[in-house]
Amino acid sequence: MKYHWIAFLGGFLLDLLLGDPRWLPHPIRLIGGLIERLKRWNRAKLTDCQRQRRGLALVLVVSLGTVAVSGGILAAGYWLHPVFGCILEMVMTYQILALKCLKVESMKVYGRLAAKDLEGARTAVSMIVGRDTGLLDEAGVIKAAVETVAENTSDGVIAPMLYLALGGPVLGFFYKAVNTMDSMIGYKNEEYLYFGRCAAKLDDVLNFLPSRISALLMVAASLLPGRDFDAKGAWHIWQRDRLQHTSPNSAQTEAACAGSLGVRLAGNASYFGRMVEKPTIGDDMRPVEYEDIRRANRLMYRTAFLCEGICLLVLLAFLVIGI
Repeated sequence: MKYHWIAFLGGFLLDLLLGDPRWLPHPIRLIGGLIERLKRWNRAKLTDCQRQRRGLALVLVVSLGTVAVSGGILAAGYWLHPVFGCILEMVMTYQILALKCLKVESMKVYGRLAAKDLEGARTAVSMIVGRDTGLLDEAGVIKAAVETVAENTSDGVIAPMLYLALGGPVLGFFYKAVNTMDSMIGYKNEEYLYFGRCAAKLDDVLNFLPSRISALLMVAASLLPGRDFDAKGAWHIWQRDRLQHTSPNSAQTEAACAGSLGVRLAGNASYFGRMVEKPTIGDDMRPVEYEDIRRANRLMYRTAFLCEGICLLVLLAFLVIGI
């Protein structure tokens, strides 16, 4: 537990410092590469039932393979020496978190908008969202960036952090593998409706509690000093709009963020050339502005520090009582 506590804190600090430099090999890219190869199992002539069974097989291969490899590497590290194992766990923890990466990528959108480069902003936001961005106006680009920061506060930061605290890098990498599968094959279109169903449902299960914890932490973070955030609004909109999405989890932090900032998010969006009708989240108390991207990042950082502190205190309590 002592080494786990040190690695948990050290991994968080490494993420704050380094982010995700493209020159550094990343395990999630390896997992994504494996998923890309296994997507070949989804053939056009298969029945819906066959697609679903093959999708289940993909989930088993990727998730169990991820657990086996990460668990084996970590066990070997601690077998060689506890200090080496702790350092290895720290690096693995860092690789699972995506706090600085989310900020860096979303602030690229902010930078382009600040420079009055709408086309560049569309290109930048297309790197972090799944919707079509080519025809978005400035408000649409801002909303897309803010929504991504808000949703990924749970998926990319708080949920991985909670699983890391609970089960170390093995459980953390398992979560990231499922999350990656959902992002690559969990679409409700003709190609992936059945093949990606298992991955999508498992992702919903794993994110059910973390997404709600993330939203509550975001409300709590809005109470911290500063004029840009409204905790009362965050709580109200979260209570009202947290289920305004086809996914049971995606609107949780979006609603809290929209309420805290006092803006309206979501609404209709185009995916793969097809317009999808989606309800709005939040109240249109003021027009969105590109500064909202910076505010959303500040709220994400507040939420992450709050979660990290709580997790460290809980782990410390377990360490003191000898669990």
